[in-house]
Amino acid sequence: METFPISPASARTLWWLWAIVALVLSVGALLAYTAWSTRHVRVELDADSLRIRGDLFGRRIPRSELELGQATLVSLDRDSEYRLRWRSFGTGLPGYAAGWFHLANGERALVFVTDAQQVVHIPTRSGWSLMLGVSEPERFMQALRASRSG
Repeated sequence: METFPISPASARTLWWLWAIVALVLSVGALLAYTAWSTRHVRVELDADSLRIRGDLFGRRIPRSELELGQATLVSLDRDSEYRLRWRSFGTGLPGYAAGWFHLANGERALVFVTDAQQVVHIPTRSGWSLMLGVSEPERFMQALRASRSG
């Protein structure tokens, strides 16, 4: 019996395989970061700004951009106009929503919510809203009001 090996694949085939491996590893890293961020997002409020850290969609928002007088505490279950309708760019997992969403009332909102029962809704001067599911919403609202008057 004689054996005849096929011709070796070109280097291009190896480059494609490495590209696929890199893509899979990148997606895995992104998923791992998302899993980590579901438990580590935090909101920092100071005299000049509100800063969201620990998520891909985190950012610093100048206090002057926030309509603090219109900030309210809502329940996404009871207040149907604030329900998340569709995600335009973000993470939507059971028990965790982060990123850009459109609400039932037509608003565009930057959302960081784990508990739909108590969400702080803050309109901005730019025409979008911020929705935060902070662990102590009443205390957070007091801090918002204090920063507005201070």
